[in-house]
Amino acid sequence: MAAGKRETPKEPRLLTGGNPQIAKGEGDEPVQAYIAAMPGWKSEAGRQLDALIERTVPDVRKAVKWNSPLYGVEGQGWFLGVHCFTRYIKLAFFRGRQLDPLPPVASKDENTRYVHLNEGEEIDEAQLASWIAQAAKLPGWTP
Repeated sequence: MAAGKRETPKEPRLLTGGNPQIAKGEGDEPVQAYIAAMPGWKSEAGRQLDALIERTVPDVRKAVKWNSPLYGVEGQGWFLGVHCFTRYIKLAFFRGRQLDPLPPVASKDENTRYVHLNEGEEIDEAQLASWIAQAAKLPGWTP
C-alpha cells in the first residue's frame, strides 16, 4: 500500500437475488457480517431474527456456509438456515417436517420446511420462537 493511501474495506458482493457473498466461517462474526450486508429491509429483519434465535436458544452455534447463515446446537448439527432472495428471506428448518404446526412452505427435501419473510409483513415472533425451540431439540442437519 502506498504511503498516505488508506485501504477501504471491500463491501460484500450481492449474488443473484441480493444474497450477500460472505466468506465461510464459524461463530457470530461472519453471521453479523452477513446480516449487515443484507440489502434494504432485510438487514433489520435479519437482526430481529438473530436476536430471537439467541433469546430462544441461548447456546446457539452460528456459522456462514454456502453464503447462508446457519444456526445449530453443538453436537447436534444445524437446525436453521437463512438465505436472501429478491423479494423475501427464506428460513429453512432442516427438520421442519417434525415441527408442530408445520412451517408453511414445502421443500423438495421431504424433511425440510420453509418460512418466507416478506417486506412489510409483521414477523410472528411467538410462532417463530416455537419452531426455533422445537427445531433446536431435534437432531440437526450435518453436511
